[in-house]
Amino acid sequence: MGQRDTKIPLVVVAGPTASGKTALAVRLAQEFGGEVVSADSMQVYQQMQIATAKPDASEMQGVPHHLIDFVPPDRTSFSVVDYARLAHKTIREVHQRGKLPILAGGTGLYIQAVVDNLDFTEIRSDPAVRNELQSLAAEHGGQYMLDLLQQIDPELANRLHPGNLGRILRALEVYRLTGIPMSEHQRRSRLKPSDYAPCMLGIGFYDRQVLYDRINLRVDQMLEAGLVEEARQISRIYGGTARQAIGYKELQPYLDGTDSLESCVDRLKQVTRNYAKRQLTWFRRDARIEWLLADRCKNQDELVALAKNAIHKSGIL
Repeated sequence: MGQRDTKIPLVVVAGPTASGKTALAVRLAQEFGGEVVSADSMQVYQQMQIATAKPDASEMQGVPHHLIDFVPPDRTSFSVVDYARLAHKTIREVHQRGKLPILAGGTGLYIQAVVDNLDFTEIRSDPAVRNELQSLAAEHGGQYMLDLLQQIDPELANRLHPGNLGRILRALEVYRLTGIPMSEHQRRSRLKPSDYAPCMLGIGFYDRQVLYDRINLRVDQMLEAGLVEEARQISRIYGGTARQAIGYKELQPYLDGTDSLESCVDRLKQVTRNYAKRQLTWFRRDARIEWLLADRCKNQDELVALAKNAIHKSGIL
């Protein structure tokens, strides 16, 4: 038996927001007898249904979904370490049930942490350093902290945005404690063998405008579904990470009465498009990903057929 035969087969469905990852993952789960493990840093939070585009029962179509809707929004910290630990455990359990684990989402660091078995746990947190950085962030904001990170670890900083405050602070803390950038720690951690034989699929678009049109439409649908009221409730009850989700912070000026809804919605669409660009930049750095161009497919069935062919060619099953 070869080394690959001892590893757990894992299908990864990655891509930018609004690209159709959930729909493809569900179809593949139906085709191969699989279960979906979410890799979305905001869908883990409870009550944040609309802004995070959390799939509902009709979208799941009876396929089990894991690591969605289980973290209280007022939890002060849910890190990539927390996620990876749960994801590894969940994938093993899915495999032990004789099902195919399908890791699906748009949070690149979550996917990389699982597939490459990144180890973030060796560097303990220092409460004094963390408190100092949190105070600095409270005074100056996320962009200021990201600029600080840019000076010491541009490789990682270029993959984050100001809303990723938890990751920014952790990267700054790690550098303070070790003198080594987080990106270098991540490179070293990849030397540890992975438990998985992955087939990595990415949903892309030949014409980027098609993706942007999908994003704009999704925002409009979120508004019709009650995004403004959800943002109002989250803003009133919770703070911290929950309020940093795209869809909440952009609407805050409207909720505060300092800007019009139309202006805030335009800003939300632009921010979401920019986020999609960053997601694509992250994923395109991974040469293992086989890209499926959704806008070159006549319909969903054709996209599924391409994905199935890629899985068969990978030899993981």
